Amino acid sequence: MKYIFYIVLSLLLIIKINIATAQIKEENNMKPKILIAYYSWSGNTKKIAENIQKETGGDLFEIQTVQSYPIEYNATTEQAKKEINSEYKPPLKTKIKNIDQYNVIFIGSPNWWGTIAPAVSSFISENDLTGKTIIPFITHGGGGIQNTLTDLTNQCKGCLINQNIWNSYGSQITGLSEWLKEIIN
Repeated sequence: MKYIFYIVLSLLLIIKINIATAQIKEENNMKPKILIAYYSWSGNTKKIAENIQKETGGDLFEIQTVQSYPIEYNATTEQAKKEINSEYKPPLKTKIKNIDQYNVIFIGSPNWWGTIAPAVSSFISENDLTGKTIIPFITHGGGGIQNTLTDLTNQCKGCLINQNIWNSYGSQITGLSEWLKEIIN
């Protein structure tokens, strides 16, 4: 009789361990896999991206163009204006490996001429972001978000775009933690 009791007890313990293991696996699968992809010319967007990475634990990915923009501000703005007007998407130096593993992607861009930087448009066009949650963050020199959210939404077909966009004058991060808590939870 004791033998049967110990067998039943052992079986129940094994079942309980298997159920607990399955619950842990399910909880781990529920956590979003986060990518923070950004383009930064002056370093402002990079600073925001790094702060998002610190708070979310996501993977950081810098969008880089093959051809660098000029160092001089006015020359860069003129080149950007021409690229935006012609809908030019510059070739990218870096590619993201296995984008399928991410279900939440923060996309960061400076506001250039009222829209996202051409490098960000290249990133969107080169990657299948269908079904992914996209959380935009924008830096600017006083222009706010203007058409950045609309243009990003139009370019990112099949994405779930979070409309609660982060926008920062320069690299100001005041309120970023609170925004992230609101977005991620």
